Amino acid sequence: MRLLLDTCTVLWWFDDSPRIGPAAASAMADNGNTIMVSIGSLWEIAVKRRSGRLDVTVADVQYGIRLSGWNLLAIQPAHLQLVQGLPPHHRDPFDHLLIAQAIAEDLIIMTDDRHMKLYPVRQMNCAA
Repeated sequence: MRLLLDTCTVLWWFDDSPRIGPAAASAMADNGNTIMVSIGSLWEIAVKRRSGRLDVTVADVQYGIRLSGWNLLAIQPAHLQLVQGLPPHHRDPFDHLLIAQAIAEDLIIMTDDRHMKLYPVRQMNCAA
């Protein structure tokens, strides 16, 4: 399985949050799966850290990604082209980027964000 983790999923994983369900935890820990974290998620973490809404740093998350054997997904012009064509079902630009990346790279987004269900992207619920 090829998964793209939503930013909240990444943060919950590294925080050992009970919000990550058993099926999601199993998929994230399975070395047979390809787990991707978008550079856009690191950007979102940096923005929220700067505004005081997060205590975790980008360096902390990068370290966790390396230890977990996950991959960083760069932002490509093709991803941004897809963002332009997405309907504005909600206003989160970071989610729009993740949706476009998942579509372009044929990835399944692991999230619990109910707004993402409004978009034509494959999803796996991360919630318990």
